[in-house]
Amino acid sequence: MTFSVLVLDANQRSALAVTRSLGRISHYRITTADSTPSALAGCSRFSSLYLTSPSPEKSPEEYLAWIEKTLAENHFDLVIPVTEITSQLLLMNKNRLTAIKLPFATYETVMQLADKGNLVNSANRLGVMCPQSRHFENAKELDPQSIQFPIVLKPCLSKIFTGNAWITTTVRVLHSLNDLQTVLERDTYLQENPFMLQEFIPGHGAGIFSLYHHGKPLAFFAHERLREKPPQGGVSVLSQSVAVDPQLKDYAIRLLDGVKWHGVAMIEFRINADGQAYLMEVNTRFWGSLQLAIDSGVDFPALLVEAERTQQVPSVGDYKLGQKLRWLLGDFDSLYIYMKSNASFIQKLNRILQFLKPNVSGCRSEINRWNDLGPAKYELRLYLKQLLGR
Repeated sequence: MTFSVLVLDANQRSALAVTRSLGRISHYRITTADSTPSALAGCSRFSSLYLTSPSPEKSPEEYLAWIEKTLAENHFDLVIPVTEITSQLLLMNKNRLTAIKLPFATYETVMQLADKGNLVNSANRLGVMCPQSRHFENAKELDPQSIQFPIVLKPCLSKIFTGNAWITTTVRVLHSLNDLQTVLERDTYLQENPFMLQEFIPGHGAGIFSLYHHGKPLAFFAHERLREKPPQGGVSVLSQSVAVDPQLKDYAIRLLDGVKWHGVAMIEFRINADGQAYLMEVNTRFWGSLQLAIDSGVDFPALLVEAERTQQVPSVGDYKLGQKLRWLLGDFDSLYIYMKSNASFIQKLNRILQFLKPNVSGCRSEINRWNDLGPAKYELRLYLKQLLGR
C-alpha cells in the first residue's frame, strides 16, 4: 500500500534530503510544496508532484486556507514541514487542521524548547549548563548601566508571530553601550517582546542531533563544521560526521526526556577552552546538513516516517565516522567572503587551495548527485540569476 507524504518548504536543503531519503522507498509517494513556481526539492526525481502554496511567512492565513484545501482534495498520510515558521504555524492551528498528521510533539511541548527563556529555566532545573542569563519582558525593563560587556542579547523567540505575519529576530553580541543603543533602535521588536542577556562564552560550537518517538530515544548523531558561510560562523558548507560526545548526549537526553519529546531535534552548544559545554538553543525541526547524517548511516527521515507509520521503534546501529559533506555553491560563497576579508595573502592562498582540493574518499556533494541532477541544475540556475541581478 502506498504511503503518501507531503514535504513542505521545498526550497530548503533539508527538504531535499527528506525527499531523496523517502523517495527511494518504493511504497512511499512524495509530494513537495513551496511558495515559488519551482523549488529545490520539487526538482528532484524523487518528488512525484510539486505544489505552489502561498507564503507561510508573509500570508499565514492564506497559507492555512491552502493547506485546508490541499488536505481536503488529496490524501496525505503524513505532512513534514522543515522550517520553524511552517511547523509552528501548523501546530498552533492543529485544531483547525483536523485532517493533518504531523510527526511532532504538541505546540505547547515544542515551545518549551523553542522558547529560549523556557529552555534556560528547564536546563537550570535539569542540571544542564547554560550561560548566566537575565530575562527581560521587553526593553523597558532594561537598565543599560547595569550591563557588563561583552554580552549576548538573545530574543526568546527566533520567529515572532504577530497574528498576520512573522518577525525574524537576531542574536547579537554586544561590546559596548553604543552597540546596545544601536540594536535597541534597529531591532524594534525588543520594545514589546521578551529577550535575555547572556554571558558571552568564547569557544566553538557543537551540536547533537536526535530522534525520539513518544518519549523514547531512537537515534543520535553528531558532526563538526569544517567550513561555514560566512567563514567566521554561520551555516555549514563543509562538515564531517564525528562520534557523539557523551557529555552532550547526557545533556540532550535530560532536556528531551524532560518534555517526553517526539520527533527530531538539534541541540546546539558552545564549548569553552576547558571543554565545558554550555547550552545555546534547541531547534525542533530538521537541520540544514541532514544529508550528512543520511550518508553516514543514520537516515533520520526514513526512521521518523517508519516509526510514525508502524508505531514500532526501529533499531539504529553505529554510523560511519569521518564522512564529509560539501555544499558546493555555499562553499564558493564562503570563499568569496573570505577573499574580501583582511586575511593575509598566504591565508587567502591556502583557502583557495583548500577549496580546489579534489574531493577524495569520504566526501560527497550535498546537492549535486549523479542519480538526481535536477536540484543541482535548479540551484545553479537560481544562483546565476541572483549573481547577474536578474
